[in-house]
Amino acid sequence: MDFSFTDEQEQLRRTVRAFAESEILPHVMEWDEVSAFPSALIPKLAELGLLGVLFPEKYGGAGLGYIEYVIAIEELARVDGSVGLIVAAHNSLCSNHIYKFGSEAQRQKYLAPLAEGKKLGCWSLTEPEAGSDAGGTRTVAAKAGGGWILNGAKTFTTNGHYADVCVAMAVTDRSQASHGISAFIIEKGTPGFRPGKKENKLGMRASDTSEVVFSDCHVPSENLLGEEGKGFINSLQVLDGGRISIAALALGMARGACEAATRYAQERRQFGKPIAQFQAVQFKLADMATEIAAARMLVYRAAWLADRSRTEDGLIRFTRESSMAKLYASEVAVRVANEAVQVFGGYGFTKDYPVEKFYRDTKLCTIGEGTSEIQRLVIARQLLDPR
Repeated sequence: MDFSFTDEQEQLRRTVRAFAESEILPHVMEWDEVSAFPSALIPKLAELGLLGVLFPEKYGGAGLGYIEYVIAIEELARVDGSVGLIVAAHNSLCSNHIYKFGSEAQRQKYLAPLAEGKKLGCWSLTEPEAGSDAGGTRTVAAKAGGGWILNGAKTFTTNGHYADVCVAMAVTDRSQASHGISAFIIEKGTPGFRPGKKENKLGMRASDTSEVVFSDCHVPSENLLGEEGKGFINSLQVLDGGRISIAALALGMARGACEAATRYAQERRQFGKPIAQFQAVQFKLADMATEIAAARMLVYRAAWLADRSRTEDGLIRFTRESSMAKLYASEVAVRVANEAVQVFGGYGFTKDYPVEKFYRDTKLCTIGEGTSEIQRLVIARQLLDPR
């Protein structure tokens, strides 16, 4: 077994870490306080190739794999989970759906500018009455005028207000249940398509989360993404990679919280010595570091399998492993952030230190891309029926 990274991967980690600490860290609390989307950061992320990590160079991407992708998301999230989430939703959901299931024409028209970072993407599956039960989608698409007319609304869409390209699911044949849901590509500015309410969130506040609304929205027939009726099935495949994204986010934030707690424990003095010398604090730090190490193994194993799947035409499955990584890393992140606040004591409850933000941000990871409860169902089904 070889757990080492290549020289190129280590260089990527150093580059993204330096970028995060110089370009993101000084603004984290400012953006969080007013829920400001960091629009000025997008071209800089694009320049680093972080908006096209997973895609071949012929489409304007960086031509890298899931290992490199996890490294990048982890390092961004170590400083600010919101920025990591913006990049993750763009890469692994919107752009990846087009890459995996789009036609060559769709890849050239939409994936290339997304991978180059000239455009930002969003992905809309969830609805007010269709969360974990995504098969209960109510947004409809009816054939008309050589294309489709979409009506309905989606919620919890990351990048919803700022995206140039949206991939959305809609029912095209109600009688076929989940097999009657199709995916569509919708461009910003399309008549009848608009962002709706922006959510005022507990955490990840610099990441835009909003409704998107379709009102007699005409989509040309060539913007059907993948086969008609396969949108939901394809979404589940896209979510296998999306869960690795959330696992990487959780891993990065857990690391950020643990590192902050470790530094503080060495600086904070009580009873005449640093609190790091007290066994109670040492045990907290030891447990945090151990759980992070275990989560890291699950996350990078899932990424490794995802890369193998890409090189072997999807013959390698990683549904169970991505769900395990997402489940464990997200719950570890919540526990680590909670303990980090405890190490800081009263100061952990103030905005003068970073751990209160990690505490708020990490909770999303147990909900987004399928709740912890859904992950347990996915894992159990894979164990009981591994076909």
